[in-house]
Amino acid sequence: MFAASAFAQAAPRQEPEILTEDVTRFYALYDATGGRPTVEQIDKDYLAKGTHSLSEFARLRRVTAQSIAKRLDSDPAMYAKAKDCLVKLPEVKRRVATALGKLATLYPEARFPPVAVVVGRGRPVGIADNGGLTIGLEALCSADFMNPDAEDRFVHVIAHEYAHIQQTGPTEFEPGDPNGTALRFALLEGGAEFVAELISGNVGNGRHAEWTRGKEAEIESAFVRIMDGTDLSAWFANYRNPDEPYDLGYWVGYRIAKAYYLGSKDRKAALKKLIEFDDPKALLAQSGWTPGMRLPAKVSGEE
Repeated sequence: MFAASAFAQAAPRQEPEILTEDVTRFYALYDATGGRPTVEQIDKDYLAKGTHSLSEFARLRRVTAQSIAKRLDSDPAMYAKAKDCLVKLPEVKRRVATALGKLATLYPEARFPPVAVVVGRGRPVGIADNGGLTIGLEALCSADFMNPDAEDRFVHVIAHEYAHIQQTGPTEFEPGDPNGTALRFALLEGGAEFVAELISGNVGNGRHAEWTRGKEAEIESAFVRIMDGTDLSAWFANYRNPDEPYDLGYWVGYRIAKAYYLGSKDRKAALKKLIEFDDPKALLAQSGWTPGMRLPAKVSGEE
């Protein structure tokens, strides 16, 4: 879903700053132009005056004045809808602060860089880099298929991404690198989903439970057959339409992480291991997970 990289050490912050000045400026321009700002206006009055987070988001994900104007023209409803999510951000901030306070308790080594909310070209949903977490308001606001409640969606996705921020092992591999296995990526993404559930009450993508119900053994047995390989195409980044299951590697990894956590006597140590692992095969062996095993629907950090 996101590109994530390790952060430099920073002082723990349990109430991370959520920066919204870029979206405020964009929608001031949007309203002043009747929802049809020109390429020149987007460049001069939005991108050129943007925060460092917006500049990095634009640089890394090819967000330009032209690409924003093109998407505004082809999908004006997306940008109109995003204004509804904008008003939810204060409550999102409150809930995220609560979730990250729980993360600080469960994982004292956690760090909390700022979250910046910006407006882009409809994708990506967001990125994490050394400057913090950047969320595309219009992209995440439109991702109803992940969770129909926009406020919940923002909270759980931010919690997922904060889990990625904590991960200390390698997360990027060249195509075909034997270390970049489907199992490793399942534990990276699924581990982030499990941490999100522990601290915020649910995973980032709530549709997986619906898609997999009653098919657990079938799906997981299929994953076991390919988990040591590096072809990720059937399990990650394979979204085609909102009604067809995708990213099921996230769900398998989430179930392995949950089995490992529940089977551990010291759950704080187990969470630390899930975040800091660098041997996916050893973690799998220690988890006690088997395809189709019964697990509770949800686990909270209080258990």
